Amino acid sequence: MSYDDSNIFAKILKGDIPCKKVHEDDHVLAFHDINPQAPVHILVIPKGAYKDMDDFTKNASADEIAALFRVLGDIARAQGLDETGYRVISNCGANGGQEVPHLHLHLLGGRKLGRMLAA
Repeated sequence: MSYDDSNIFAKILKGDIPCKKVHEDDHVLAFHDINPQAPVHILVIPKGAYKDMDDFTKNASADEIAALFRVLGDIARAQGLDETGYRVISNCGANGGQEVPHLHLHLLGGRKLGRMLAA
């Protein structure tokens, strides 16, 4: 899967599609998922054109990597998730279930989430 600059997150970054922003800075945009799977479901994405976690960790600058993870933690704390727990998911590639070719982290919380995979 190569980077497709017409993917939904690229369109959100360009302002072509609106989103309910939680955070924005030079490197990161975070917004509420339109189909939440938990009481808190926020997507955290880099502003750079990175298709997945492999691409990001291989090619992003140290500043971009630090910003993504620092913002993720800041948002979790701001949402009060640090007190009860939360999950961070990033699907990578076809076998990982990735559907949009732009790196995105799902921050989920607000209730007991249960097991990741069926036993």
